[in-house]
Amino acid sequence: MIETAGRQIKRYHVSTLDTEIEETIQRAAYAFLPRLLPELDETPPVAFTVLHRAKEAAYLNAYTWVWDNVLECHTAAAGMPFLGCDDTDPANFKELPKPWIGCVWELPPLEHERAAWVRHMLAPDIPRLSAYLTDVSAEGMVGG
Repeated sequence: MIETAGRQIKRYHVSTLDTEIEETIQRAAYAFLPRLLPELDETPPVAFTVLHRAKEAAYLNAYTWVWDNVLECHTAAAGMPFLGCDDTDPANFKELPKPWIGCVWELPPLEHERAAWVRHMLAPDIPRLSAYLTDVSAEGMVGG
């Protein structure tokens, strides 16, 4: 978990290269992240990200809880000129104007985070933010 722009942010990593995402890409992604976060509202200031390293590019999806029970999504890509990136550098992120929420490999954390938000923030009489923040999806391969 990291803190940025006044929010606590859970992080998920997806790689189709069967390896950890390079530190240079991680640093670039999380430095870019504040540009993908909306203004704070009355909702507890939390979000989660999915950083996806593909063969030729990297993608950063930022999902922020707003309006108590709504997810706002903003995405960025690096290294994919086809999507409007400036070059083929997988650490040079640019916000995507597309209304996409993620590819099939990036979606499993959404399933988990939706259930965790309901379980810890909406269902109890008193929301349990600390429980939500520690409730993360299991690491490992997705899909199959």
